[in-house]
Amino acid sequence: MRITYACPSCEATVSSDDAETKPVLVCPQCTAAFDVPGDAFGWSGPGGEPVAAGEGVPRLRRCMVCPGNELFTRKDFPQRLGVGIVVAGLAASCVTWAWRLLVPTFAILFGTALVDVVLYLLMPECLTCYRCGARYRGAGGPFGGFDLETHEKHRQQRIRLTQRAAPGRPPASPVS
Repeated sequence: MRITYACPSCEATVSSDDAETKPVLVCPQCTAAFDVPGDAFGWSGPGGEPVAAGEGVPRLRRCMVCPGNELFTRKDFPQRLGVGIVVAGLAASCVTWAWRLLVPTFAILFGTALVDVVLYLLMPECLTCYRCGARYRGAGGPFGGFDLETHEKHRQQRIRLTQRAAPGRPPASPVS
């Protein structure tokens, strides 16, 4: 399993292979070391039955970087590239529409949609932590898709912690 995360000490992006076999995650930038929680993994056999540690497939139970246990499954594809493909298709179809070329306009739109569907089917999935944003590639686990309510809970918590940590800032006024 490959993990990509922001170091909690220096915020550097760190990638590590075979994370499930390492008891400690070490940042190459600041050399800070973080213990991997013992309950972060469960191991399962081909049928999903539990097996001894190191045998079978590792199943992530919680984040290895932060104390969060809420993760979600997503496609491992850069979102900006996906938006770029859609914008390029839209721009090209607008040009052909302005030239009153109906068939090429719809061909571009359907071609863009086809590229999107093919990429969706081909891209593998990864797990992402709501709290710290760590990404786990090649890990399975009992996690569902993205949930906006859970994301908003963690986003608001991050804002509150940042406001508490900032010295000399007045407290936010209550909304009436």
